Amino acid sequence: MKILPARIFTILICGVLFFSFAGCLTLPSASERLSTSDTIAQGSGFHRSRVHTTPFTLTAYSKIQNPGQPLHIYIEGDGYAWVTRNRVSGDPTPRRPVALELAAEDPAPNVIYLARPCQYTPVEMNAACEEEAYWIGKRFSEEVIGSMNQAIDKFAKEAQSSGIHLIGYSGGGAVAALIAVRRQDVKSLRTVAGNLDPKGLDQYHEVSPLSEASLDPMEVAEKLRSIPQYHFVGTDDTVVPVFVAEHFVKKVGDSACVQVKRVSGVDHVHGWVEAWPRLLKLPMNGTDSN
Repeated sequence: MKILPARIFTILICGVLFFSFAGCLTLPSASERLSTSDTIAQGSGFHRSRVHTTPFTLTAYSKIQNPGQPLHIYIEGDGYAWVTRNRVSGDPTPRRPVALELAAEDPAPNVIYLARPCQYTPVEMNAACEEEAYWIGKRFSEEVIGSMNQAIDKFAKEAQSSGIHLIGYSGGGAVAALIAVRRQDVKSLRTVAGNLDPKGLDQYHEVSPLSEASLDPMEVAEKLRSIPQYHFVGTDDTVVPVFVAEHFVKKVGDSACVQVKRVSGVDHVHGWVEAWPRLLKLPMNGTDSN
């Protein structure tokens, strides 16, 4: 029997290829996961806030030191979506917020971290999160992408931003690509172990496809041709293998602005934070602004 696609992201959050029931039964509480993220953020000068959008209230961490300059916006992965292969998590807040850890390593003056809908935000503050589909089959739906884009609008206006650089981790890579195609102020797009071809990845893992309500980055790839892009893939990543980024880049078409970078010795979760300061410094084709 096939399993749902978010299962593969439960596997990565538990830290092993095959699901460890013992490890996930000791899952930190939602408040403990929030406390962990607060500690990471505060150590790098970030401030936590709630961002009210339609239909979600999102959790964000921000550091604005130089208004008027570009924003570096980090988008979290899919988080802790499944408890077991047949049981949906009641709270998708990640056990390890990799995108937040990457944001904490970014020396840019203006950095924003956006958690995905229903991560970190209690359901009593977020009625839309009563529908679990928003962190499984509908995690790339119009409601999700529109909400995240509204949050970016808010931060860009408040910071009087001169443009944004989008960075998406894992499923956040799909969200970043789907947001980029809607905006006129995107200076660059970076993905880290990004799920840029959800259908291809589902076929590879032999899992059921996402809901038809979810949008597909592959369908908008060609429209991103003029945006400078770096898609980072780990050579040891068995969750989102290198072919996913390669499929996306091929769909973008002939463009000198788009690059895939294989990072040796890195899997889906481990090694990215250590490599990030170096990867951020890599020059991007088509822009001189990092």
